Amino acid sequence: MYLRHILRTQFIGSRVAHLNLVHRVCRAQRQLCTKSDEVRLAEEASKKYGFSAPTIFSKVIDKSIPADIIYEDDKCLAFRDINPQAPVHFLVIPRLPIPRISEAKDDDAELLGHLLVVARNVAKQESLNEGYRVVINDGKHGAQSVYHLHIHVLGGRQMKWPPG
Repeated sequence: MYLRHILRTQFIGSRVAHLNLVHRVCRAQRQLCTKSDEVRLAEEASKKYGFSAPTIFSKVIDKSIPADIIYEDDKCLAFRDINPQAPVHFLVIPRLPIPRISEAKDDDAELLGHLLVVARNVAKQESLNEGYRVVINDGKHGAQSVYHLHIHVLGGRQMKWPPG
């Protein structure tokens, strides 16, 4: 009985967190979301990816934890990695949580392209004129540590090959 209560609370908590995220995205897009819009968007996201617990990146997006944000728009944001592996190391994340690149859907193509364009533009802003590395980790064997799609951009030094 107690375990069922904990599981139900976690599921409801993740649904509430997702609805809050949808509402924040609507506000970021300067649109007024009604409750029915939030429910519809949450249902669409649930069908597309399923509900998952909020990640640390969800908390960066809603600004409940601090981050050195260097770019932000209605679709994504970029911020410096807290454990940099190069002189310049930042992440680009979508506002809507896609758990991993292998779970992206065909209709995410525009968003995925936008993330790469933002990575390029922020790399230029960061003066990575000699080049940089773009990395997307996927799943256990790809060493993905946060299940919210994120693009690493590393630069400011010569990279080595093979990387892993």
